Amino acid sequence: MAKTIVQRIVFKNANTNELYELYMNAALHSKVTEGHATISKKENTYFSAYDDYISGKNLQLIPDKLIVQSWRASDWDLEDIDSTFIIYLEQKGKSVLLRMVHANVPDEHAESLHKGWHEHYWNLWKAHLAGTSAK
Repeated sequence: MAKTIVQRIVFKNANTNELYELYMNAALHSKVTEGHATISKKENTYFSAYDDYISGKNLQLIPDKLIVQSWRASDWDLEDIDSTFIIYLEQKGKSVLLRMVHANVPDEHAESLHKGWHEHYWNLWKAHLAGTSAK
């Protein structure tokens, strides 16, 4: 049985373009996470992140607003289907509300990924936006 992870994170003093770029700009993604990323801002292109731990395909992209990807981790079983990963960005005054849905996550990886999004992405993004390092 697969699980779905749903998260809502507020990034203060940010804009949707900054957050979109943190994920979709390969050089910036690599710098902030300290793991090599290869990603394009084009639909139907493959991506990888965290030194190939994560891989998938860009399914739908709306700049500064929406990222939809097929997504899988290298430690998943071969019979595990690819998950669907969605980020929706909404400007709320001087802050951005990020809504994330990560669907079809294998049961045995759901808790780790739920924590991992905070540890390996959201906290690092907040530190980067504040001009500090979270590591």
